[in-house]
Amino acid sequence: MISSKKQFLRVGIIGCGLIGKKRAAALDAMSVLVAASDTEISRAKDLFYGREGYVTNDWQKIVRSQDVDVVIVSTRHDSLAEITEAALCAGKHVLVEKPGAKNAAQIKRLIELSKSKNLKVHIGFNHRYHRSIRKAKSLSDQGVIGDLMFIRARYGHGGRIGYENEWRADPAISGGGELIDQGSHLIDLTRYFLGEVSVVWGEARTFYWRMPVDDNCFMFLENDKHKVSFLHVSCTEWKNMFSMEIYGNKGKLELNGLGGSYGVERLTWYENPEELGPPNTTSWEYPKQDNSWELEIKEFFDDIRFDRIPNSSLNDALANLEIIEKIYERSGYDFSS
Repeated sequence: MISSKKQFLRVGIIGCGLIGKKRAAALDAMSVLVAASDTEISRAKDLFYGREGYVTNDWQKIVRSQDVDVVIVSTRHDSLAEITEAALCAGKHVLVEKPGAKNAAQIKRLIELSKSKNLKVHIGFNHRYHRSIRKAKSLSDQGVIGDLMFIRARYGHGGRIGYENEWRADPAISGGGELIDQGSHLIDLTRYFLGEVSVVWGEARTFYWRMPVDDNCFMFLENDKHKVSFLHVSCTEWKNMFSMEIYGNKGKLELNGLGGSYGVERLTWYENPEELGPPNTTSWEYPKQDNSWELEIKEFFDDIRFDRIPNSSLNDALANLEIIEKIYERSGYDFSS
């Protein structure tokens, strides 16, 4: 295990697709990419932007390397837990993409292993770090909308030819469909604002795509203070969209867009006047390039350097996957194998 006082962190990335590239581009000034692994060597080479680095199609060489301090795991769901476990056994800190594993049982093993090794694991619930969501969290914590009452959120993406043949449609690889994919983000954001929640009701369904996993899921979650969250995720949205409304007894916060194909990030604060009637509104727009990846990785690297408990942890992944599994079970899906 590295010392928290070490100036530079040497990083190895396993899985060099779209997310792996985002992670590589987000490394801070006190870290350096030294190794990358992908089943397609050309994708691993692309991460170095012409600089020298070690590339391989054997991820085990990365986790065993003495030149790597931190492993970033950005693979498909079926290998997230396996690679994270191997990296922890080799004494590496790990940033692993959400959902962190295919099921809760795998996460439980990782929790015990990370404790025994005294190593940090960060789960890539990246949406927490978007400008609009961080601003909304700050306003909520300040009490500008009063006591929270409920959350209503929708998240979906459009279809594309052959979607039913991609890896997310194969439960052996993905561990589920739209619920474990985009649904895990909305569950995490619900917990971010409301704290621990349980399933009151949830239905995952396959309406359109001819595949053995869900393409839509509807959830109703509740915390111990009876504050609720109604969520809908869909891969039959036809046009990418993100919408989240956080209601309090003095107003609401409305978030729309995530940048890129999801539209410009916007946050609107609706402030109820004492006499009610039309609310006063204040809006923020975030058209600049998304900096959530840089903020997230900096926070995790500081967690390592200063021996802090990660904000987005294995315990968050466990709570998330336990909710997902309950909804799949009640909906008649069995992705346990």
